[in-house]
Amino acid sequence: MNRRDARRIVSLVPCLSEALFALSLGERLVGVTDWCVHPANGVAALPKVGGTKDTDVDAVVALAPDLVIANHEENTRRTVERLRGAGIDVWVTYPRTVHEAAALLGQLADLGAPAEARAALLAPLDEALRHAETQGPARRTRVFCPIWRDPWMSVGGDTYIHDLLALCGGRNVFAQWGDRRYPRVTLDDVARAAPEVILLPDEPYPFGPADAAELATLPVPAARDGRIHCIDGTLVSWYGPRIQRAILEVRPLLAPSPPAAPQVRRSTA
Repeated sequence: MNRRDARRIVSLVPCLSEALFALSLGERLVGVTDWCVHPANGVAALPKVGGTKDTDVDAVVALAPDLVIANHEENTRRTVERLRGAGIDVWVTYPRTVHEAAALLGQLADLGAPAEARAALLAPLDEALRHAETQGPARRTRVFCPIWRDPWMSVGGDTYIHDLLALCGGRNVFAQWGDRRYPRVTLDDVARAAPEVILLPDEPYPFGPADAAELATLPVPAARDGRIHCIDGTLVSWYGPRIQRAILEVRPLLAPSPPAAPQVRRSTA
């Protein structure tokens, strides 16, 4: 079956569930995960099929979907294999850059989104991407963006979050740290990396003011200059309708600090 003809869709990816509603395709959703919480009024009444990592495969199969949308990183191989073994078409997505995510939104629109909904979502996103690329800063700001603590974990260079930070003018201080996509680091490592900005998303780990206060004790420029920011985690990790907003809100946080004014010594003679 051509995926464009899919009328019963189960989404195992929260940001893509939101994207389907933004593209006026929400009426085709017959099931979502417990973590699919946006838009609240759209997903509230939909059957839930467990989490992204612990999906209830039997519940998905019972919904008789024409298509299941999954993600290589968020969902397990076992879930995908069991669904395919049940004869269900599973679309495994895996965007690792902002441009790949934008292209994926176009592919979702190809499922049959009305022209008006497609243009309303994609045209402003394309404009935001062009502006970010052509109006980039002359110097990138060193940024630390953890996703977890105990142990502290950051983002490597082969991740969507890394690419979003780069697009917004940031230089990810742990881009080439070890061989993990999400490297483990210590606060001593953070101090040595000397980030100028620290972004603390509230998901997947719920970073908050207490974490910001702890990091503010480090001898790094971000602490010295008061550039430790608690942010909406969906801005850096949800590659759907929030991309445009992410670019607009994260770029100012990563703008280079203005150079310090030179101190003029006055003669006392």
